[in-house]
Amino acid sequence: MKKFLFIAGCLWCFAARAEVTAVDGDSLLIDGRRVRLEGIDAPEYNQSCYDAEGRLYECGQKAKEALADMVKNGVDCRKQTTDIYGRDVSICYAGRVNVNQQLVRDGLAVAYTHYYAGFAGDEQEARREKKGIWGGRFIRPDLYRALEADKAQRKR
Repeated sequence: MKKFLFIAGCLWCFAARAEVTAVDGDSLLIDGRRVRLEGIDAPEYNQSCYDAEGRLYECGQKAKEALADMVKNGVDCRKQTTDIYGRDVSICYAGRVNVNQQLVRDGLAVAYTHYYAGFAGDEQEARREKKGIWGGRFIRPDLYRALEADKAQRKR
């Protein structure tokens, strides 16, 4: 028994921490592997929103910064599926905190109920409390992407 504990302890001593980078408010790069947070949709990195006083702010950058802060000490992502872009679609935890859910609770992302309904209640609570994007005006991220794609198409 003592030998097993010693070996396990040594293996833990040499375990390297994965390199984690927030790509945007709902995507991570973990040791080169692309991970999309399941059930949420954060504003695009270049997307702006209006706060309660009508001032423009960079809500996409704010979502990315919040995600980066949450995962700075490591993250445990549990793959649920693979999306059409080859990304792991995952539920991620920073310690005991469900990162996906926390971003929705903080009003930094919307619940992406088309694919996963688990965070709809968290979105409703964030709306009621006017947290984050719900405190002002914004374009839903999926609509924002569609509008940007349409603009790009028209330029051709």
